[in-house]
Amino acid sequence: MKIRHLYLSSGHNFFGHHGQPAGDSPTLEVAEVECVAGQGLVGDRFFAYKENYQGQITFLAAEVFAEVCQKLGVVDKSPGVMRRNVVTEGVDLNTLIGQEFTVQGVTFAGVGECSPCHWMDDAIAPGAEAGLQGRGGLRARILTSGKLRVEV
Repeated sequence: MKIRHLYLSSGHNFFGHHGQPAGDSPTLEVAEVECVAGQGLVGDRFFAYKENYQGQITFLAAEVFAEVCQKLGVVDKSPGVMRRNVVTEGVDLNTLIGQEFTVQGVTFAGVGECSPCHWMDDAIAPGAEAGLQGRGGLRARILTSGKLRVEV
């Protein structure tokens, strides 16, 4: 698994906004993130959110994002619009559900799919939510602390 992008956001745009307009907290692309076991990513909106939270970190496959954009004719969007923390390359994230895995010396527990919601149709294009069903990313717990860095 290679890390292609890392993102943090200090506020929620979609989470807790059902029936309301999306928020406007920016998603910031960073070169590295600090993972804290049992807490999340330093500087992210879900850091220390609640004990044993299943979405301490989220992953998205670059290949899935590219395929959905290609099918929808989208050429001007960054994977950051999906508000996942880590954009990977070279791994089927669904195979990590229920598994422990290590990336750059940090160990994670794959908890479940990061299911797409109706906001994806606004963030990417109409039809994105349907195109992402079953492959919206991976929610995970952080088991050991450390740093992740973008690989160039």
